[in-house]
Amino acid sequence: MDKKLYTLIENIKKGFTDILQDNLTGIYIHGSIAFGCFDWNSSDIDFIVVTEKEPDFEDKMKIIQLLLELDETAPPKGIEMSVVLKQHCTEFVYPTPYCLHFSNSHKDRYKQNIMQHIQKMQGTDKDLAAHFTVINQCGITLRGEDKNKLFSHIPPEYYIDSIIYDIENAVEEIAEDAVYITLNLCRVLAYIKERKVLSKADGGIWGVKNLPQYSDMIKNAMDCYDGSGCVDFDNSRLKEMASNILKEIHKICPRSADI
Repeated sequence: MDKKLYTLIENIKKGFTDILQDNLTGIYIHGSIAFGCFDWNSSDIDFIVVTEKEPDFEDKMKIIQLLLELDETAPPKGIEMSVVLKQHCTEFVYPTPYCLHFSNSHKDRYKQNIMQHIQKMQGTDKDLAAHFTVINQCGITLRGEDKNKLFSHIPPEYYIDSIIYDIENAVEEIAEDAVYITLNLCRVLAYIKERKVLSKADGGIWGVKNLPQYSDMIKNAMDCYDGSGCVDFDNSRLKEMASNILKEIHKICPRSADI
């Protein structure tokens, strides 16, 4: 593991342990680090913090202050963290409640008014079903209870709804975030068709093999993702690809209004 990544992860572990003490059930890494395809320039640090009970406001303040401090030595994509209760890991609920969330998209709002934004940062998040599924498959127990004893099985229908929810606006958004959405579309389709839980990198490999008509764009997304080289995308073809993949996904797996 890269030295600066190792140092950052150790500081995350120490910081949360110091703040939460006996309330900390565990810290669990998912995302590209867990899949073994982390790249400093294109990946973020993804982890879930599980607590026995909801942290009080003072501890939430300390957590956000810690993450803002650690963000200064984080990769460009930043840190993504959610705090969830132990009871929602052992007895899964969908959409899953969370007590606190931090990511690049919320960083500036925390800096502007940390107290106000902390009060807003709790609710439910469909993405957590996907994160829990990855933790179950290949996640890393950074500290605390063994992940295999803590996280219950995530029913496939909730994982499917979670990952489809994440790419629902792909046609409208792909021109602005071509690399992420292209690779994400591939890994969603891979799960829908073959029940494979893949990283973005492995999703790209699957897409090149199974979507030959778009292999050039998928290869370009993979090159951009791993930093080996990148050329401009054709936005009209990107939208065509996104539209066709979404149609195939929905044909195989219509979304349920009951979820």
